[in-house]
Amino acid sequence: MIIKVLTFHKKCLYLYLGNLLTTYTMVVQKLKKVSEDRYQLAERYYEIVSSLNSLSLTQREVQLVAYAAIHGNISYTHIKNDFCEKYKTSVQTIYNIVSKLMKLKVFVKDNGKIKVNPVIALKFNDSIRLEITLMYG
Repeated sequence: MIIKVLTFHKKCLYLYLGNLLTTYTMVVQKLKKVSEDRYQLAERYYEIVSSLNSLSLTQREVQLVAYAAIHGNISYTHIKNDFCEKYKTSVQTIYNIVSKLMKLKVFVKDNGKIKVNPVIALKFNDSIRLEITLMYG
């Protein structure tokens, strides 16, 4: 498990209405995390999405979202059964989680299939570079 952290301060110029130019100092932090496989990569991504959006998803919910994103949906019986086998859970648990995630709009129905909302859906075939800007004021 490798985590690299690089922190530095960067001067940023922002142009506001009325041509007012203000300089702010921004802290830039770069992290590098290596994942064992695409499931782990997807789980880390959805943990970040959950945290930033205050969704408070459980580990099992994150796992289901990641699994659905990789497989394209969570509607087919064989996908549900494969998930249950991989994560040692039941189909009923999947139905309960799907219900919650549909209400949160993490899952959406598309042509009769339950899929990860396209706004947060990725393929997870390659590495991901994620840029997050947290601002106040």
